Amino acid sequence: AIKMQGSDSGRSLLLISAFGSLMGVAATVCSANGKIVTFLFGLLDVAIYGAVCLYNWSEGSSGLGNAVLHFLYFVPMQFIGFAQWRRRGSDESGSVKARRLSARQRLLYSGIFLAGSVTAYFVIARFDRSAADSFIRVAVVLDVLPLMCNILGQLLMSTAYMEQWVFWIGVNIFSILMWSFTLRSNPDSSYALIYIIKYGFYLLNSFNGLRRWIALSR
Repeated sequence: AIKMQGSDSGRSLLLISAFGSLMGVAATVCSANGKIVTFLFGLLDVAIYGAVCLYNWSEGSSGLGNAVLHFLYFVPMQFIGFAQWRRRGSDESGSVKARRLSARQRLLYSGIFLAGSVTAYFVIARFDRSAADSFIRVAVVLDVLPLMCNILGQLLMSTAYMEQWVFWIGVNIFSILMWSFTLRSNPDSSYALIYIIKYGFYLLNSFNGLRRWIALSR
């Protein structure tokens, strides 16, 4: 785990978080418009965010699930998504050819989300340090929900499905709650405020992305 102490390391973490958030903003704007360059910005964003989540967890708060998710899933999915979008007509100047899930596929993804959330909760709860004696661990719930939305959103994004934006909206809402919980638990976690602002912007962009991809998938 990353270990940082002192005001200098705190400022460094803040700057790193801000840079990663800037890359994430660029990625989401490009994604909403179906541009393949989203995966370049996305690679920088997910690598930095994974490192910050790992540090957050090492300090006794939530974030382990998101750290594992970003390093083992999101990073390789940037390369897979790049290849898939190229196959669907996206290049430096053109937009990807979007598509939609069938009714049966939507039901399947809903079931996967529910089953995956329950499974992930019990797995992550075994390693959680934030509320070991509570029956329902809020920090774990706030870790699991964006985790599952992230997994399914990235899968649908990499394969160019419009419904990805439903999961991205969920990611952004749950991530705002997660980092707000971190900030409330530890007021010195100034980097958490960066991510609250970041996911607030993402949430607005998600609604725009949903609108754009409904048109792209017609």
